[in-house]
Amino acid sequence: MTTPPAATDKAGPLAGLRVIEMAGLGPVPLAALMLSEMGAEVLRIERADAREPLLSLPEAYDLDRHGRSILNLDLKRPDGQELLLRLAEKADILIEGFRPGVMERLGLGPGIALERNPALIYGRLTGFGQDGPLSRRAGHDITYLAYAGLLHAIGRQEAPPAPPLNLVADQGGGAMMLIAGMLAALFQRSRTGKGQVIDAAMIEGASMLAAPIHAFMAADLWSDRRGENLLDSGAPFYDTYETADGGHVAIGCLEPQFFAEFARLLPLDQRFVRSQYDRASWPEMRAVIAARIREKTRDEWIDVFGPTDACVAPVLSMTEARNHPHNRARQSFVSSGRLERPAPSPRFSQAPQTLATAPNAADRQPATVLARFGIDESEIEALVRSGLFGQ
Repeated sequence: MTTPPAATDKAGPLAGLRVIEMAGLGPVPLAALMLSEMGAEVLRIERADAREPLLSLPEAYDLDRHGRSILNLDLKRPDGQELLLRLAEKADILIEGFRPGVMERLGLGPGIALERNPALIYGRLTGFGQDGPLSRRAGHDITYLAYAGLLHAIGRQEAPPAPPLNLVADQGGGAMMLIAGMLAALFQRSRTGKGQVIDAAMIEGASMLAAPIHAFMAADLWSDRRGENLLDSGAPFYDTYETADGGHVAIGCLEPQFFAEFARLLPLDQRFVRSQYDRASWPEMRAVIAARIREKTRDEWIDVFGPTDACVAPVLSMTEARNHPHNRARQSFVSSGRLERPAPSPRFSQAPQTLATAPNAADRQPATVLARFGIDESEIEALVRSGLFGQ
């Protein structure tokens, strides 16, 4: 039997869903932020003895806390562990990103949590998964990509592998796969009434994102060497080029009709159009494209290519992207207090999302937070007096 929905005034398709987030860094907080902006009520549990994070942000910019209630809880104390389990009894989802075994050592592992609440969906996100030889090893996005074989594939032919920020393993293979797993489990629970454990591993999530590349390799359409393929800077018609003003344009005209339009406007000799996929022509084609692109500034080229399907785009800085006319027209970036940030995504036609903002004073008060979970006032007062919340 599922838990009753949380009382909420939030909008979004997940309104009424209750989520407990065990505080951490990186992909788990991003997943919690997205769930919150889809309407879920998210309670972030921060350990009372937690150290200052590596990147400590002012509250106005700290998206790891926006859109949540926050409870500082001493999880080394048995009464702290018991309180968390009581909160989990009334939650729909619990998500954590600790190394395997940490929650079990605290007496908060999925076995006991699901015993207390059989409908709970217990989401676990790690770098290497809950088992295996590397499961207890530390790592970051670059680590998981290295073991997945993907870092080897990213970069130019004569250069070292290039880290793609922390977007692939942490956020794509981690946060997004965790969310996908939890939403699938929610659907299954709607039919069975039973919760389950989600074991999301960033190395495997990142590998799944590259599943089509593995298929290309199997069909002998992709080399296991970087900088030689269609999408890794190997093809001259899928790459970036420097412009006269030191800017760059991104060219991505893979399909013949788009490449033909690109060649007409550059202009590029028709012999290259006829031999687009002839790799023997690529070195000369690249040299001609590079020389032509250096003749104009970035924005002059966009004046040429912008109204067409030649698939040429300006390489914008992150600041420039916020002010691009398309992004402004769709309100793709929004203000949250003093922070200008990407708008919640994806968009829903029936239930507008709630933009997460910094927690207010009430969202940080144990009395307010615990009352939402049905704990009575006298017990809350006793818990506060006991020092359980590190205050």
